[in-house]
Amino acid sequence: MTADTRPSLKVESTGRASWLPLIIILLAQLQMAINVSALPISVGAIVDDLDTSPTSVSTALVVYSLAVAGFIILGARLGKLVGSRLVFQAAVVVHGLAIGAAALSSSANELIQYQGLAGLAAAALVPTLVVLIATHYRGEQQTQSLGVLGGAQALASLLAFPLIGVLIALASWRFALGLLVLVAAIVFMLSFRLDPVPRQRGTVIDWVGALLAAATIILISLGVNNLNEWGILLASTRAPFSILGLSPAPAMVLIGLVFGKGFLDWSQARIDGNKAPLLELEVLESREERAAVLSMLVVAALGAGINFLIPLYIQIVQGGSSLQTAAAVVPYMLAIFSASILVVRVFPRWTARRIGSTGFLLVAAGLVMLAFSIFNNWGTPLVALSLVVTGIGEGALLTLLFAVMVSASPAELAGDVGALRGTTINLATGLGTAIAGALLIGLLSSLVHTNLVDNPVIPPELKAQVNLNEVDFISNDHLREVLEGTTASPEQVNEAVRINTSSRLFALKVSFLVMAGLALIGYIPARDLPKTTAGAAGTAQPEEALEEVEVG
Repeated sequence: MTADTRPSLKVESTGRASWLPLIIILLAQLQMAINVSALPISVGAIVDDLDTSPTSVSTALVVYSLAVAGFIILGARLGKLVGSRLVFQAAVVVHGLAIGAAALSSSANELIQYQGLAGLAAAALVPTLVVLIATHYRGEQQTQSLGVLGGAQALASLLAFPLIGVLIALASWRFALGLLVLVAAIVFMLSFRLDPVPRQRGTVIDWVGALLAAATIILISLGVNNLNEWGILLASTRAPFSILGLSPAPAMVLIGLVFGKGFLDWSQARIDGNKAPLLELEVLESREERAAVLSMLVVAALGAGINFLIPLYIQIVQGGSSLQTAAAVVPYMLAIFSASILVVRVFPRWTARRIGSTGFLLVAAGLVMLAFSIFNNWGTPLVALSLVVTGIGEGALLTLLFAVMVSASPAELAGDVGALRGTTINLATGLGTAIAGALLIGLLSSLVHTNLVDNPVIPPELKAQVNLNEVDFISNDHLREVLEGTTASPEQVNEAVRINTSSRLFALKVSFLVMAGLALIGYIPARDLPKTTAGAAGTAQPEEALEEVEVG
């Protein structure tokens, strides 16, 4: 791999390009990201309107995510086959039309089907974003663009909560999704201002590889996402089936890993036979590239875990609204978005290894601070500061690791890098959510059981009536309703509520501390990131020669 074939991340002082292409790319990313945020926010309104269950709404989101994760690598190949701008335009239109159809759904099944179609369009769209950035920008502008793209999810969350909340309150959830159709129309009209990206001659689609990749990612994602619901080892009553009494979730993960090994072996065999694989393994060739992917897996999993824990606690435990949840996470999301953009300012002065290591230390420090500062109140200055510290570390890492992945590969592999990034983040989202959920429920069950043993206030017959050993994250109001149907006295009800309150808070604190430990684990692959300045790629400057780098 030579320096002149790579999209340079070197800081340049001349030839600044228009920011219009980035605006178009960002709008396309927001189109996808807001759709993902809209469904959880609109769940109550959708349930009432379609006369369905919350599970159906979550199924629609799962189907969308699985479609993206399973076919994103194939989507990258399509960009090479017909040209990334053309794929970008087609995917934006199909995604917009699918969301529009979802907004007009008359049943939960229709909502699920149209969200699945939108997911397939997103799988083709995501890799093109990286290609278009690499096409339009070089140097400092490229790193800034990657930072904006990396922070787009945080920006989407900031916009989605108040915007969709207001639209639902004033009109309907259908208008909230319909707004994305308008965004898609605007993006499509503006897309003709993007530079055409020619197709790569000789590109073919490896359909066997596509099936292996889809099976790998779908099985692993489905298994990981359902570990808590179906059982980590033994099958729960909510599992769709069991394998000799064992949960199907870990079996799916294991089978997915087998398919993954088959995909890698098949891809290498095609390379050895001078045939193009579905995913160019060159994007995982070096130690630095693998370190960037592993580090992104960790930071994305941590972000997913945090995004799972905070809304769960505020909305389910404390009975807060979506707007209250939005207010609580604003410092965190703003910090991620700001750090994603501003971290490029230190790229010419710090090595990638130094920024990566510091980023994970900041995330760990922020989570430790959060664990010791949270006391059923998300509005205190110390809690806000903890979330800001965590967000700064996370945002800096997202931009850095994205930039390292792009700069470490030839320009013609930008689509493969985009697909690899999308796959990594999708897998990490499921993994982070599963870990956070397992921690919370496992700790809560253990704490409740410990506090119930030999408790003089709650007699054995009451424990038998409500089976308090099989607990979940429920509100105190819900617990009181359950206990009202038993022989519990007011004193016994109050004691059970006290145990529930203290156990949930302690479980939350310990979960944050465990996640801080995971952030420190991320420090390990970060130590294998490039020792050159983050602002340089093919002509990267050693840290000793920083004073010679010209900063624009």
